[in-house]
Amino acid sequence: MNIMFVSLGCDKNLVDSEMMLGLLAKKGYDFTDNEEEADVIVVNTCCFIGDAKEESVNTLLEMAEYRKNGRCRALIVTGCLAERYRQEVLDEIPEVDAVLGTASYDSIVEAVDQALSGQHMLRCEDTSRLVLPAAKRILTTGGHYAYLKIAEGCDKHCTYCIIPHLRGPYRSVPMERLVKEAEELAEQGVKELILVAQETTLYGVDLYGEKSLHKLLQKLCQIHGIRWIRIQYCYPEEIYPELVETIKEEPKVCHYLDLPIQHASNRILKRMGRRTTKEDLKEIIQWLRREIPDICLRTTLISGFPGETQEDHEELMDFVDEMEFDRLGVFAYSAEEDTPAASMENQIPEDLKQERRNEIMELQQEIAFEKAEEMVGKELWCMVEGKIADEYAYVARTYRDAPGVDGYLFIQTMEELMSGDFVKVHVTGAEEYDLIGEIADEFAE
Repeated sequence: MNIMFVSLGCDKNLVDSEMMLGLLAKKGYDFTDNEEEADVIVVNTCCFIGDAKEESVNTLLEMAEYRKNGRCRALIVTGCLAERYRQEVLDEIPEVDAVLGTASYDSIVEAVDQALSGQHMLRCEDTSRLVLPAAKRILTTGGHYAYLKIAEGCDKHCTYCIIPHLRGPYRSVPMERLVKEAEELAEQGVKELILVAQETTLYGVDLYGEKSLHKLLQKLCQIHGIRWIRIQYCYPEEIYPELVETIKEEPKVCHYLDLPIQHASNRILKRMGRRTTKEDLKEIIQWLRREIPDICLRTTLISGFPGETQEDHEELMDFVDEMEFDRLGVFAYSAEEDTPAASMENQIPEDLKQERRNEIMELQQEIAFEKAEEMVGKELWCMVEGKIADEYAYVARTYRDAPGVDGYLFIQTMEELMSGDFVKVHVTGAEEYDLIGEIADEFAE
């Protein structure tokens, strides 16, 4: 019995997919990546913004054709779209056999079994429930890096965001569970752990009464085989001294932080329900760079938020120009139903949102290219991602590059390298967002 998975959306969703794969493997199911060979198709959906919702719906309609006309005997929908539009999915796409919400994905085996026996299932449990599946994950990231989801949900309630409604309140995964999971990942050959959550910086507050991300990092750093630990999704206002100290002191923790700031106009930040001002953000960024001079800072912004004036946009451009983020992404604002921002006055026309987004990205491109040029002549440890076909060259990532969102370093060498190898590279050139280099010496791990 072959099961095919389609995992859409963020890396946190991918962890849920890997958990479901583990539960199904434990039950004895086999897997395929070919729709035509699948007896069961599972689509783990996203609906964070309009584009993600559209991709999820289109994927479901595409897979429904295999359910209707092909070998497929069951179509199962999980994730955020399933949570948000549970009944609509069943009503509008009759080929769907089961719908599992975000806090119900550990029922995947039961859903598959029931669907194959001709029964429908709709299960969307209370989103304050923390799902802790009793099975080892099946990695889909290639084996040398893995995402470790340290918490679920969010309590921030930014006015543009639907996540608290879909994923429930903030709840941390117990530390001993995370350490055990990380040890299992290391045993499978994982060398880089990427810590993810809706917000990582608040880890432990609900369980231990205080921010405990630094304590978790210290425990994870003791695991044999783990070489890098990368932290994503740190809300700037929650970064605290013990965390910064741990990033400085623990050699396995990458000098890399992802800080989603969203805007820099105080008026817009307030409308967004954010907890920082432009002055706060500037202070936090300067503090991080003072404490960790080689830190790589990534951020995300929203262009065209309701009520954003040309002056607000220019203020954001000036801030980006001044702060010179190493990595930056911009989303055009997407009005999500059931969020306060969707009913705000002065919604911005779509073409203007995109125009402002493009202006910010053009500015950031200049900054990024300059940052890349500054790396020429430096020596950096890199993790090999794979070989380029028919060339004596490999694709690698430095500590400054998270997989899937940042750049690469291309290594030119006659040596035989394997995915997951660590090598020290002398950077010889920069090509837009990417770097070019050669092995600095014969030392490789």
